[in-house]
Amino acid sequence: MTGTTAAHDHVFLGQNHARNERRTWLVVALTAAMMVAEITAGTIFGSMALLADGWHMSTHALALLVAAVAYRIARNQAHNPRFTFGTGKFGDLAAFASAIVLALVAVQIGWESLQRLWEPVPIRFDEALIVAVIGLAVNLASAWLLREDHKHGHGHDHPVSAAPGAARDNNLRAAYLHVLADAMVSITAIVALVAGRSLGWVWLDPMIGIAGALVILQWSWGLMRDCGGVMLDYVPEGEELPGEVREALERDGDEIVDLHIWQLGPGYHGAIVSLVSSDPKPVAEYRARLAGLDELAHVTIEVRHRAA
Repeated sequence: MTGTTAAHDHVFLGQNHARNERRTWLVVALTAAMMVAEITAGTIFGSMALLADGWHMSTHALALLVAAVAYRIARNQAHNPRFTFGTGKFGDLAAFASAIVLALVAVQIGWESLQRLWEPVPIRFDEALIVAVIGLAVNLASAWLLREDHKHGHGHDHPVSAAPGAARDNNLRAAYLHVLADAMVSITAIVALVAGRSLGWVWLDPMIGIAGALVILQWSWGLMRDCGGVMLDYVPEGEELPGEVREALERDGDEIVDLHIWQLGPGYHGAIVSLVSSDPKPVAEYRARLAGLDELAHVTIEVRHRAA
């Protein structure tokens, strides 16, 4: 005998989806405004520092736009039956694309830094400092807007399990990493520019640029790994949910012979469970045993008699 949940929808969006979407659009507007202002001012005043930073910011604006559009599509298509298990993974798809953009930005920063290390160029310290400080202020405001709430409600005593939709939102994380990368570039630029103007350490700017590029590459790789894992239904090491399901169901001679668990969206998981038993119980009883695992949002259970 088999059983699934009763008639239900397949909306597996994170509990903060609407809030995250609004804030991401606001950050897109802030970033785009800063980008246009820098490119315009750089063109009018003939400042390469402003132009370079403006075009650099355009890559982050594009990545943030991808994140915002992903939120919009996931919400608008949430009830589309063609998405068999909902649109909860749209954010991970967008975040994976953002991670690639982040890696390209890191490579660009590293390459430009290497070029400037071997062939130093004149730096207009005062103008560059103004740009860096303004950019830092915008990025800190954006990072504050994109902060994640970590107030998780627990339906049982296991520390890993959280309230549905309360888990990490990789799309928000990708947007946050983009503004954090920009903020880090601004901070290191300020330090390097102050040292260069005061001590004549022109070499410090490209050296810090190389170090920053390596850090951003590490962030990018972590984001790609996590988002790729979600899209490929990979169960991360340390994930306790499979063990919790076995602990809840394997009793009184009931044995799980096949178990599939995957993420449907932030904080939501699906499960397909196949059990054998010498004394099979009704599917409803097995489902009741899983009631405490709040993150299980879509469960299919199959129960068979144990072969003699």
